[in-house]
Amino acid sequence: MRIIKEIIKDIRFWILLLFIVRLIGISNPPLEVGHNWRQTTVTMVSRNFLEIDNNILYPRIDIAGEKTGITGMEFPLLNYTIYIVSKVFGYQHWFGRLINLLISSFGLWFFYRLIRKYFTEQVAFFSTIILAVSIWFQFSRKIMPDTFSMSMIIASIYFGSNYLDSTIRKYSLMQLTIYTILMSLGILSKLPSGFLLVVFLIFFFDKTIPIKRKIIFSIFSLIGILPPVIWYYHWVPYLVDQYEFWHFFMGKSFAQGFREIVQNLNETLSKFYDTALKFIGFGVFTYGLVYSFVKKDLKICILFVLTFISFSVIIFKAGFTFSHHNYYIIPFVPIMALIAGYGLSKIKHSKVAVIILIAISIEGIANQLYDFRIKEHDKKIVNLEKDLDSVSHRDDLILINSGNFPTPMYFAHRKGWVVTNEQIEDGNYIKSLKIKGLKYIVILKRSFGSEILLTQYKKVLENDDYCIYEL
Repeated sequence: MRIIKEIIKDIRFWILLLFIVRLIGISNPPLEVGHNWRQTTVTMVSRNFLEIDNNILYPRIDIAGEKTGITGMEFPLLNYTIYIVSKVFGYQHWFGRLINLLISSFGLWFFYRLIRKYFTEQVAFFSTIILAVSIWFQFSRKIMPDTFSMSMIIASIYFGSNYLDSTIRKYSLMQLTIYTILMSLGILSKLPSGFLLVVFLIFFFDKTIPIKRKIIFSIFSLIGILPPVIWYYHWVPYLVDQYEFWHFFMGKSFAQGFREIVQNLNETLSKFYDTALKFIGFGVFTYGLVYSFVKKDLKICILFVLTFISFSVIIFKAGFTFSHHNYYIIPFVPIMALIAGYGLSKIKHSKVAVIILIAISIEGIANQLYDFRIKEHDKKIVNLEKDLDSVSHRDDLILINSGNFPTPMYFAHRKGWVVTNEQIEDGNYIKSLKIKGLKYIVILKRSFGSEILLTQYKKVLENDDYCIYEL
């Protein structure tokens, strides 16, 4: 019994358990309702590294029509990791899921170690569980760089703080080097994740840390920030201009973003009280935040104010996009989880705190179980490549009526255009694409599109899910 109690109290047990739970359906193709489009843009790039060109500086997608598909985007570190694994084992859709899950699980471990350094072990334990069952739970198994990037940022803060705290020169230099590498890779993978580095301002006001150490840390930080600055503010615009295809969202003006946030205030607020930790978790977060201000706990108060102001820059830079996409809240969720864990630790009766933690976990996981399932009619899209192979060549350009969704194009394993039914019904538009090399039109009937009849073109294949026309 004592051994069982010790295991249950060990955060590594829970990180491993939740890792195993998220292995359910890990080999599913990226077709779940939530952000399949975002995942397939990642897998497109990975597959193109494998099949066309493995130069990491030239990521390419499949929906640029007759163009190369090379375009500016987030630095493709996750994509390239998928490529490397595929080079060894052969390409599979789901490799990205497993890679992200592994890195995100290590992110939880470093989150725990970081919190334990500056708070109690109980706060660290509660906070890590809350983070693990938050929106982090589903996005850590998606083929997306959000929790992947945040995990590296959290680990970088852990190693960076070790350097600032350490008095052993050789040990501290190693910590500083690891911090710089992880920080740079984290920001490269997802630019908004870098907002959390603002916590280092707290260290700079700590008079016990030598000035020389702060200066060295600042120099290494500038070195680490340089690659993301070059990538996002020089290379991304260059790729867009050179290869004439825009894909990556770099934000809006603060004025426009502010107006859009005000116009969509309810949806924006819901990202905090619903999306991030769900309702019980948000309630405990609110309790912890209020408690810290009432009791004047400066560590929590300063941390919240500093990070919230920093995160507000991302909110207003994103505008409507923040209120519309749930994954934009992910960078701030670790802060909310910490404050919620802090709030739980202030409940006098430990059994009550544990019951609330269980309730947070049940609500969090239960509201994300839908992400483990794929709708039956969506599964049929995986047959599109095989059916197209039976009537066309792999290098034939195609058009699909999936609107803005690139997902069907990924499963078609072709290149071309994704457009609306209205555009397809425009004869002049189709003629212009035919000049550019369009050979086939795929009309999706149930998943990602709706049926329209194209009697002017030759029908070469039809089933319940889609129809293929030859021009």
